[in-house]
Amino acid sequence: MKPLQSLSAEGTSIWLDDLSRERLHIDSPTSLANLIATHSVVGVTTNPSIFQQAITQSDLYASAIAQHRGKSPEEAITALTSEDVQNACDILQPQFVASGGRDGRVSIEVDPRLAHDTQGTVVQAHELWNSINRPNLMIKVPATVAGLPAITTLIAAGLSVNVTLIFSAKRYADVLNAYITGLQQRLGRGESISHIHSVASFFISRVDSAVDPLLEAIGTSEALALRGTTAIANAKIAYEIFQSTIDSPTWVDLARQGAHPQRPLWASTGVKNPTFDKNRYVVELVAPHTVNTMPEATLLSVAETGEPRGNTISGTLREAHAQLNALSKLGIDLTAILAELERDGVAKFEASWNELISVVAAQL
Repeated sequence: MKPLQSLSAEGTSIWLDDLSRERLHIDSPTSLANLIATHSVVGVTTNPSIFQQAITQSDLYASAIAQHRGKSPEEAITALTSEDVQNACDILQPQFVASGGRDGRVSIEVDPRLAHDTQGTVVQAHELWNSINRPNLMIKVPATVAGLPAITTLIAAGLSVNVTLIFSAKRYADVLNAYITGLQQRLGRGESISHIHSVASFFISRVDSAVDPLLEAIGTSEALALRGTTAIANAKIAYEIFQSTIDSPTWVDLARQGAHPQRPLWASTGVKNPTFDKNRYVVELVAPHTVNTMPEATLLSVAETGEPRGNTISGTLREAHAQLNALSKLGIDLTAILAELERDGVAKFEASWNELISVVAAQL
C-alpha cells in the first residue's frame, strides 16, 4: 500500500494546505484534481497567507481584479477568494458525498483582523457561508478567547467550522467545549445537528521552532535529547483530550442524536529543521479520527519517501507526558511559549492580509 493510502487506511484524512487558480485551472501533476486522483487528497485548507501568496504571485488574478474596480480592496479580495473556494468545493464534491460529509471540505478564514472581535467574526462567517453557498464549506475561526463564543454561536446556527491557530492542549479543550455547547444549544431548539462537521487545527512545527533553540541554549545532553519532540508530544496530549471527550457520556448522548466528532487536524506540518525527517509531522501523528493538512512539498515527500508505521499515537501517551514534564524540569515555560505563538500566528495572518489589501488596492 502506498504511504498516503496507508495513512488514510489508519483513519487520518489527507488534506492539502494550499489553494490557487493555477491549482484549480491548469492541468498539471499537482493540480487539485490530480492530487485527489493520485495522492489521496480529500480536502483543502486555506489561510490569509496562502491567499496572499496566491494572488500576489500569479498572473491569473489580474483580469478578475480589474472587474472589481469601484469596490473596496476587501470586497475584491473576498470575491476572488470566495470564487476559488467555490471551485475547490465543486471539485471535491464527490469526496464530500462519498464520505458522508466528513471529508471533501474546503476552509476559508474570516478576516484575521477580527480575531479578537466575537460579533464581527460571527457576522462575517455568516456572510461567507451564504455567499459561497456550498455544503462542503468550512468557515475558519481562530481559537482566540474571543473566537470561542463565536464558535459556539456558529455551530448552534448550523455552520461547519474549522477552528484554527490552536497551540495548547488547554485551549484545545476549550475549543472542544465550545463545539459541544453549540451542538447542545442547537438541539435545545429542536434543530438537527447531523449535517454539522468540524475540525480543530492544532499547529505542529512552529512549536519545535520555538522550543528547540531554548534546548540548544541549555546545551545539556538531556536538553539536546528533547529537540524535535515537543511539537509531537504536545499534539499527542491534544489527541488524548479528544479521545477522552468522545468516550464521555456527554458525547455518547450527542452522538446518538447525530453529532459528528470535531476531529483534530494537524496543521503546520512542514518540517522547518533540515536535520529532521521531512515526514515526521505526518507519520508520527497517525490515528483514527484525525486530519493532516499538508503543504505540497510535505505531501509529495510523504508520498515518495514516507514510511508509515500504522497508528503512531496509541500507546505513546505516557512518553509524551514524560517529554513535556522533562521540558518543565529544565525551566522551559511551554504555556508561555504557546501563548506567544498564538499571538504571533494572529499577527502573521493579519500582516499577510494587510499586504494583500495593499497589492489589490494598487490594481483597482
